[in-house]
Amino acid sequence: MASVLVVGGAGYIGSHMVDRLIENGENTVVVDNLSTGHRAAVSDKAKFYEGDVADKDFMRNVFKENPDIDTVIHFAAYSLVGESMHKPLKYFDNNVAGLVKLLEVMKEVGVKNLVFSSSAATYGIPDHMPIKESDPQNPINPYGESKLMMEKIMKWADEAYGIKYVALRYFNVAGAKPDGSIGEDHGPETHLVPIILQVALGEREKLQIYGDDYNTPDGTNIRDYVHPYDLADAHILAMNYLREGNPSDAFNLGSSTGFSNLEMLKAAREVTGKEIPAEIAGRRGGDPDSLVAASDKARKVLGWEPKYDDVHSLIETAWAWHSKHPHGFEDRD
Repeated sequence: MASVLVVGGAGYIGSHMVDRLIENGENTVVVDNLSTGHRAAVSDKAKFYEGDVADKDFMRNVFKENPDIDTVIHFAAYSLVGESMHKPLKYFDNNVAGLVKLLEVMKEVGVKNLVFSSSAATYGIPDHMPIKESDPQNPINPYGESKLMMEKIMKWADEAYGIKYVALRYFNVAGAKPDGSIGEDHGPETHLVPIILQVALGEREKLQIYGDDYNTPDGTNIRDYVHPYDLADAHILAMNYLREGNPSDAFNLGSSTGFSNLEMLKAAREVTGKEIPAEIAGRRGGDPDSLVAASDKARKVLGWEPKYDDVHSLIETAWAWHSKHPHGFEDRD
């Protein structure tokens, strides 16, 4: 039976991916350098290697020890938009150069399928909503630029070496495994839902909402939220699509419904029953007004059906994780 290699499999989305693969009976190999991921997030049923995807000798050894790997699922990238504005070279080095090194080793060992975690950040500020895959990609921050460069590199690697890929462009991820055993744990935390829930737990004094003068109904950013299990299911569908010999392609993954920061705060107050104090702060650089995906192509071609498309159910699963583990994986029982 073929194996799947998940690079970046100890991260937030990667760990949910690994969990889902094992649930589906896939032989799963994980590579992570643990710079932002957590060893405790990775299922004991996966084979784990600590190391860097850009270290070609290390990666050659992973493939040598697991010769039945036929697909790589890629999450090994830095992903903080704000940090990328201040440290662009860090992002191009890790994200872009790391992918080049991985593709070189995949070419050497003859692995031809790559499912890639891309981003809505590749679109920049869209002309219309919802965003379609065919819309122009004009990133407004180095993170989005790095993801777009990675997509282009994969396209040419396909042309030259026949390495087929699916790029999955998704938006804001929120939620956790419903039993609260794994979830979101970043240091520092920059994502809206965990920050709201940290305020609910008394870990933070108040929520800061960055800007209320955006071109949206309530003035705060609108985003499309997707549960990590729904994302994982889309990656599995993409893997099967490639295993069946289909051509390289790109798909948006989103709920097709946008929620503003204030609406997310209101939903969290309803789910948690907590007051959650909040204040408006200045805008951050690199933040578009609205980002909402049209994901009908993924639904039609891949057969993707997100199960957590109600924002309250997303927040409920995140709350299960955060209330059990207020300090993340540090205090995992």
